[in-house]
Amino acid sequence: MKIGIAADHAGFEQKQELLKQLRQAGYAIEDYGAYQYDAHDDYPDIILPLARAIASNEVQRGIAVCGSGVGVSIAANKIAGVRAALITETYSAHQGVEHDSMNLLCLGGRVIGPMLQWELVQTFLAARYNGEERFQRRLDKVIALEQKSQ
Repeated sequence: MKIGIAADHAGFEQKQELLKQLRQAGYAIEDYGAYQYDAHDDYPDIILPLARAIASNEVQRGIAVCGSGVGVSIAANKIAGVRAALITETYSAHQGVEHDSMNLLCLGGRVIGPMLQWELVQTFLAARYNGEERFQRRLDKVIALEQKSQ
């Protein structure tokens, strides 16, 4: 599985640490920026390349970090095919994938510590979509909503 990662200035340090951890764990990683700390960057600009890569299946899962995780989540969900959520605990990190086919984990660099952040990433990446009829029915409805809004 190829993983994409992106962060604005408020998540830049966390992204750098996650890159090291993900590489050590053996994941293929694509870094979508920011590539250097810039206090004037804007999260919509940073998340767009990653969101498009997820939508086109260039990467299968993504991780995005901004100050709270809210901004990247909102912006990423504007791209059809992206199912992003701000996650702060492990149940939702796996349940979002298993039941809702979440493909982008959003984290708040200013609100959770590095140990929890890594635990959430590991949980998210280990999870697999369940595909049961009830979950697929709901996912199909979400996809239909995306198609109607385009």
